[in-house]
Amino acid sequence: MTRVVEVSPERYPAWRERFDTANPDGPQRVVGISRFEAPHLAVLLIRRGGYAVAHVSGSALVAHKVGTRHVQSRTAAGGWSQQRFARRRGNQADELVRAVAEHLLRTVPDGIPDGLVVGGDKTLVRDVLSDPRLATLRDLARREFYDIADPRRAVLDEVVRRARAVQVSIDDGPGA
Repeated sequence: MTRVVEVSPERYPAWRERFDTANPDGPQRVVGISRFEAPHLAVLLIRRGGYAVAHVSGSALVAHKVGTRHVQSRTAAGGWSQQRFARRRGNQADELVRAVAEHLLRTVPDGIPDGLVVGGDKTLVRDVLSDPRLATLRDLARREFYDIADPRRAVLDEVVRRARAVQVSIDDGPGA
């Protein structure tokens, strides 16, 4: 069985030394390492309940904006009501996407980021990044975290920590 462990880049050399010392002949062994070495990051986290955007340099948040925006959830109503609520939901989601794109443009300096970190709702992330003014972000190296809760400041901090981490794939050996 293979599992992934996230280790901060500052701690990785000592962690690896301890791991190799503790497992000279197995049964655990490192089978892969993934580093995301982008000194300047643009962060875009969005779900229907909120959003967070940030410019990160190293491990420091240079600028960020976290907020909430209501997007109505589905309803059990039928007929005309269902269609009306669907239109309202669509309009609210479109407004959320426009607002987050504007916040991202104000927060992240154009041409500065070396990497992009995204998370939340895949469709909303795609919709925000489809804004032509954000074209330079679409081609950047990317880390994705779609398993996050509604973006709040604590979630933003956790995603930044995870984005910077060295992802180590470990094979636990037979019978694990």
